[in-house]
Amino acid sequence: MHILFLSDNFPPEVNAPASRTHEHCRQWVAAGHQVTVITCAPNFPKGRVFEGYRNALWQSETIDGIRVIRVWSYITANEGFARRVLDYVSYMVTATLASLGVRQVDVVVGTSPQFFTAVAAWMVGGLKRRPWIFELRDLWPESIKAVGAMKQSLAIEWLEKLELFLYRRAARIVSVTHSFRRTLMSRGIDGAKIEVITNGVDIGRFSPRPKDAALERELGFEGRFVAGYIGTHGMAHALETLLQAAQRLQQQPGGDAFRLLFLGDGARKADLQAQAAAMGLRNVVFVDTVPKDEVARYWSLLDASIIHLRRTELFTTVIPSKLFECMGMGIPVLHGVAGESAEIVQREQVGRVFEPENVDQLVDGLHALRDDATLRESYRANGLTAAQRYDRGALAVGMLKVLQAAASPACGA
Repeated sequence: MHILFLSDNFPPEVNAPASRTHEHCRQWVAAGHQVTVITCAPNFPKGRVFEGYRNALWQSETIDGIRVIRVWSYITANEGFARRVLDYVSYMVTATLASLGVRQVDVVVGTSPQFFTAVAAWMVGGLKRRPWIFELRDLWPESIKAVGAMKQSLAIEWLEKLELFLYRRAARIVSVTHSFRRTLMSRGIDGAKIEVITNGVDIGRFSPRPKDAALERELGFEGRFVAGYIGTHGMAHALETLLQAAQRLQQQPGGDAFRLLFLGDGARKADLQAQAAAMGLRNVVFVDTVPKDEVARYWSLLDASIIHLRRTELFTTVIPSKLFECMGMGIPVLHGVAGESAEIVQREQVGRVFEPENVDQLVDGLHALRDDATLRESYRANGLTAAQRYDRGALAVGMLKVLQAAASPACGA
């Protein structure tokens, strides 16, 4: 079977969509299938093309047996709604055109969060007369409203109509959460064509390891309890809550025993750094995005991982992918996200849940984990056990079955 996958994020970018797409496609190639990915020049999240690449009209390379075609797009940093939409639309156009040169395709996949990629997949599926799959990673445009980037308007209403159109036209929808599936069904989408394939962890890459001593010395973490946030610093994440917790710790007796690590980039990072400086925080360390192969070194430093999203109803339906990486590394979680993901944390007993944007509860959780080594060890052991149930390899096999079922009239799978 030949799978054509459209995604505007792909390695060497290290965000969740890039990692999931790469790891699934790599597994499909290993299973004997042909995979072509059409993506952009790597530039997320700073809006600058990575060294060694160009924002050219068309480039091709092979990564882990995957044919990767990179097309031109309007590149901008992950900030400013109008510019980002121009980025998305430009990719939609050039990806659709590039797909015309990809022959003998059996199934087309388009992945969100933004669904102009799904529009491209719908058009490509129509042009090639092949079924197309909508991989649903985010309820866009609802998430735009949730973070305050846009209010209800004629533009949002048009996007919502386009959203429903795409759901109805897709041969299958692969949702990353059960909550998304329930939401779509409540809006009239046939539940029989919606499959749930959650995010997971590449347990070959994210596995327990001792603290990286050299990195620990370099960052001044020796002898400290280190909690960290690793991921995008965006509008959705409300990381000001973590800075307020750091300030509270710094003001308490013995507060110097704590360090908070922020690793990553995003639209809010510069503001967060300025805010931390204005607050006089000595217990916070910011690190820019590092290559994918280096991320696990930073995970190793953490005694606890903080996962956090803004307090809004929409985010009760999401499951941050970093939760599974924490499980794979055996890192206890302080989980500031309500809903389905909090249920996983509690069911698997891999950490402590706190109310989003609640500084008091976050500080209490940091103290509880620092003061109780037995509790930390329990969360660690439970995480390693749970990670086996979210192995990305097994999840890739599950999604492959969905693609084969959709493509069977075309390829005889």
